[in-house]
Amino acid sequence: MLYEPRGAQIEALCALRNSREEGAEKGIVQAATGIGKTYLAAFDSADYKTVLFVAHREEILRQAARSFHNVRSSDDFGFFDGETKCTDRSVIFASVATLGNERYLDPEYFSPDYFEYIVIDEFHHAVTDQYRKIVGYFKPKFLLGLTATPDRMDGRNIYEICDYNVPYEIPLKDAINKGMLVPFHYYGIYDDSGDYSGLKMHRGKYDIDELNVRYIGNERRNELIYKHFCKFGAKKALGFCCSRKHAEEMAGAFCRRGIPSVAVYSNSDGEYSEERSAAIDKLKSGEIRVIFSVDMFNEGVDIPSVDMVMFLRPTESPVIFMQQLGRGLRKSRGKDYLIVLDFIGNFENAGKVRNYLSESGRGRGNGINPAGGSVLPDGCMIDFDMRLIDLFDEMDRKQKKAADIVKAEYFRVKDQLGHIPSRMDLFTYMADDVYMLALRNSKNNPFKDYLGFLKGLGELDGDEERLCGTIGREFIHLIENTNMAKVYKMPVLKAFYNDGVVRTAVTADQLLESWKSFFSSGTNWKDLSYVSSRDNFSEISDREHLRKIVEMPVHFLLESGKGFFVEKEGYALALRDDLKDVMGNPAFVKHFGDVIDYRAMDYYRRRYIITVRLNP
Repeated sequence: MLYEPRGAQIEALCALRNSREEGAEKGIVQAATGIGKTYLAAFDSADYKTVLFVAHREEILRQAARSFHNVRSSDDFGFFDGETKCTDRSVIFASVATLGNERYLDPEYFSPDYFEYIVIDEFHHAVTDQYRKIVGYFKPKFLLGLTATPDRMDGRNIYEICDYNVPYEIPLKDAINKGMLVPFHYYGIYDDSGDYSGLKMHRGKYDIDELNVRYIGNERRNELIYKHFCKFGAKKALGFCCSRKHAEEMAGAFCRRGIPSVAVYSNSDGEYSEERSAAIDKLKSGEIRVIFSVDMFNEGVDIPSVDMVMFLRPTESPVIFMQQLGRGLRKSRGKDYLIVLDFIGNFENAGKVRNYLSESGRGRGNGINPAGGSVLPDGCMIDFDMRLIDLFDEMDRKQKKAADIVKAEYFRVKDQLGHIPSRMDLFTYMADDVYMLALRNSKNNPFKDYLGFLKGLGELDGDEERLCGTIGREFIHLIENTNMAKVYKMPVLKAFYNDGVVRTAVTADQLLESWKSFFSSGTNWKDLSYVSSRDNFSEISDREHLRKIVEMPVHFLLESGKGFFVEKEGYALALRDDLKDVMGNPAFVKHFGDVIDYRAMDYYRRRYIITVRLNP
């Protein structure tokens, strides 16, 4: 059989090729479940001699190996996991849990440049330490991240890992409209079987024991779920549960009511439990009708014939929501649409499901409007119980003030990290909807005056307290708020920062070195208005670069830098003399570097939104 790219894969391959021609060394492809991202990676990497494919589940690695074998028509591949340590094949499929161990990130196994092409599957996991170690160790010619759910997992941002380079993106709505996936019929069902208002989130998650108290033995809730399952008559369903006990509870409740069901979870040993692959086979054959699972079917499992998914616990993030929804969207003979049953009680953040369902999706914007006016993919529908509409209205009226939300998120991030977060920490780990809220509310935006924000919370250390009463704070505040229509000022500021050894003045050569280093990285050259291509960037003379540096960022820093930037004989640009008094304060150096990194990264976030999401 001849395997060739099709549909969205062809579009993505062209976009990836163009991105590499522009100088990109890494990028993310975001495509809804069912588009064939693994085959896309196999096609795109076909001309590279050595390839590494990294994933976190064995099933994903085995499926990927079959896809690569079909495309390459070669058996020159091996596995690097808990049992096998293959190091001499052209294509290696590696478990992140194994390869992410520092013991194996060593030339004894693989040199940093061994792989020409690296694929990170389910790239939203790349924020974890093991993935970051792998990405940091290897130096491929190109790194490709694949994901259906790119946004922040537990508040972490994956785009920065790939320099906000997203060559190709096909949202769920487009995939459904193009007939690549089936539509969904979503039913929001009011769960009045208990009071969930006392449930509180910790580090973005609900306490499993508290959920179990409300779910285990709750026959009223079991009956509610069973009756709605019968109402819609699914043939093959997945139910997403909060714990092993909950999965066992649900499987038992359905079996007692005559619906053959099993529970699937790691190290399964319960009365109704079944090993995952055996459960999948039984579901496909019709021997059972429902699999109740715990964190085992969110991703990496392909059962196209599933025609119903049931959300039986509070959904904590848009990422999890889209993963679970995606389990049933693949096309299958005789399946016209996917039925989605979401059982929603009066728990904290219940109203966020409206955001998860919206095309802004990913937890942003105003979300789905139950009163109508929301644009859904073709053939899709959303139906909320009338009591849920009342619940959402009540929650909206009680919504916290922006300042309180931002402060609460700051302390959540601090709790998660175990230390006071820097600007970059807060930017990276802050939930995306809270970050967007902060940007929309200037006076509650901590990034506009981070030292002032920390001072208001009593979070400053001694060095920072001393910095706050000096001109150094004014300088940091200037950088926090300087106009950033372009990113040109950042390499100039980096020249002053000088990797933490702050300079009081910079020469033309030092500016040129910082400028060329910054804009030769990845596709940064595209931000230069006088550069037309990657090759053109390398052809431009140092004299021309310097002329632009002086005409643009140097000129604007002198004009709008509130007197902090001055001319000095023998130098291209200097800092005013009295800043020398604060340069010995470690807090000044720390915040100087931190604010530069944050402003540059936020610029690329905005550029990505404008160029990819607003102008697809």
